[in-house]
Amino acid sequence: MEREHDLVAGDRLWKKIWFRIIYRADTRMGKLFDVALLILILLSTSIIMMESIPKLNKKFHLCFIVIEWIISVIFTIEYGMRIAVVKNKKNYIFSFFGIIDFLSLVPFYLSFFFPFTKYFLIFRMLRMLRVFRIFNLLDFMNDGFVIVRALRNSSRKIYIFLLFLVIFSVIVGSLMFMVEGGRQGFETIPQSIYWAVVTVTTVGYGDASPITPAGKFFAVILMLAGYSIIAVPTGIVTAEMRNKRQNLEKVCDRCGNEDIDDDARYCKQCGKKLA
Repeated sequence: MEREHDLVAGDRLWKKIWFRIIYRADTRMGKLFDVALLILILLSTSIIMMESIPKLNKKFHLCFIVIEWIISVIFTIEYGMRIAVVKNKKNYIFSFFGIIDFLSLVPFYLSFFFPFTKYFLIFRMLRMLRVFRIFNLLDFMNDGFVIVRALRNSSRKIYIFLLFLVIFSVIVGSLMFMVEGGRQGFETIPQSIYWAVVTVTTVGYGDASPITPAGKFFAVILMLAGYSIIAVPTGIVTAEMRNKRQNLEKVCDRCGNEDIDDDARYCKQCGKKLA
């Protein structure tokens, strides 16, 4: 019994030590562990990019493969350790960082069967987000979540706007097809719609341009409209962020309730009159 108790205690001890190293950055070993991971992530990303250069890949192909194998094995062991030492394994596996850790491994093993998938290892760059935790920059991460929350809350308005933009592009493209009379770049309605999207977003590749006076005039109108159209999503998200900030500023002095409507005069939780 004592032997079994010692084994259980020893098992708990090593898990506790490794949990502190892997999941915490408040110790010297924990910070070194995270910094080492960041270095490996940068090295792996650099190798993926260099492999896409034919001249370098031909000269150092074997070297790239060996290094990528070593890094991927280290990441696999690290992922297994993260699951082994955490108490609630399901929470980690389906958490934001847990999914990123998993996605950073899958392309390596898929590349055994589908070689082109190795370039998806670039997803490992997402693991660089841990730099916020390592260097105590969590406030920056919270600011990022504010933006994501604002995008999610305003998603309905953005979807409606995108639907309007699709309809607008189809109509404009069809009209340009008729105005230009099937000239180069406007031979079909889909090609004309492509031109309309490129123009209205102010990208302007220049691979197609109107020739007729009517087409040029129509293009000028579309270009000017493009500036105001691009500003719409930005305005929607900015307004959502401003409303959220104003709501957070309304806090009940008595109970600390933050769930307060814009036009509320009394706290819905304790009934205190709001300032």
